[in-house]
Amino acid sequence: MGAEFAGVEKRYDEVVALADFTLTLEDGELVTVLGPSGCGKSTLLRLTAGLETPDRGTIRVGGRRIDDLPASRRDVAMVFQSYALYPHMTVRANIEFPLRMRRVPRAERRRRAEEVAGLVELGDVLERRPAAVSGGQRQRVALARALVRRPALFLLDEPLSNLDARLRATVRRYIRDIQRRLGVTTLYVTHDQTEAMTLGDRVVVMDHGRIQQVDTPVALYERPANTFVAGFVGTPPMNLLDAECADGVLRIADQRLPVPDALRERLGAVPRRLVVGVRPEAFALRGDGLVAPLDPGTREVLGSETLVGARVGTQQLTIRLLGAGADLPRQVVAPATALHLFASETGARIGPGA
Repeated sequence: MGAEFAGVEKRYDEVVALADFTLTLEDGELVTVLGPSGCGKSTLLRLTAGLETPDRGTIRVGGRRIDDLPASRRDVAMVFQSYALYPHMTVRANIEFPLRMRRVPRAERRRRAEEVAGLVELGDVLERRPAAVSGGQRQRVALARALVRRPALFLLDEPLSNLDARLRATVRRYIRDIQRRLGVTTLYVTHDQTEAMTLGDRVVVMDHGRIQQVDTPVALYERPANTFVAGFVGTPPMNLLDAECADGVLRIADQRLPVPDALRERLGAVPRRLVVGVRPEAFALRGDGLVAPLDPGTREVLGSETLVGARVGTQQLTIRLLGAGADLPRQVVAPATALHLFASETGARIGPGA
């Protein structure tokens, strides 16, 4: 069963938490929602789960409208950031709890709990209490408790934020593997780019309650829809430089570069201000294009790669070079084909490929 959000809005006094949120999730799809704190991610989940009521718009799951139903009748399961396990119950009892509330017979509860516990590799800790298992196992108990209901829609609200980096990677693999095997439609909220990009079939980027872009992870990275997405997605994010364009020539500080032929007609001959974006890894040691002198004093060695600061005029950039960077070049060059152009007034993408 898929899900559909149509024009969903939510305000808290004068604050717009969610504005005209419109999105369709295909049956079995995992969609991640990415954005900074306060962008509306958690509000979206709370509206879907029935913990809040939308001011406008509709929410449908499997073709059935649910935004006017109580939470207990929505066939939606949610995993919270804090796990929310019952400490006095065993792992088995925690997993079985949603089935007990629905008066599922004991033998069926036990069978389904053991089945889902096997999926998340918890079979050997079913009789322990949450305090006696690891953080990663507690998170998997929370996942199992939600999945045992066999919901039509699975909601996850930053479920890995309390885990260390190693456990996050492990549990992330569990989530993706289980979601694919069960084929449950899933909406996953996070502020972590790695989670969003590695888990999502598609990624929704949000800011100030509004969708900025919905796309596959690769398309999102390679063709950001605007300067917000360009500057938010990527670690380090895309470098954004002020520029001017006129008569097919792009001027960045004291450098002049030809505008790609495919964009000349779109930009026209009238001088206009632009924002030029270039990924940190787009720079090479030699060639023609945007020249960026390096500042060796800003070098950060990360083992397999090195981050170095650079300048174009008075504007600062971050450059990513492979290796430990013992001998840094004096300057690097980004070819004109690696440059992204955005409108200065609106931040909207101009090209290439827009």
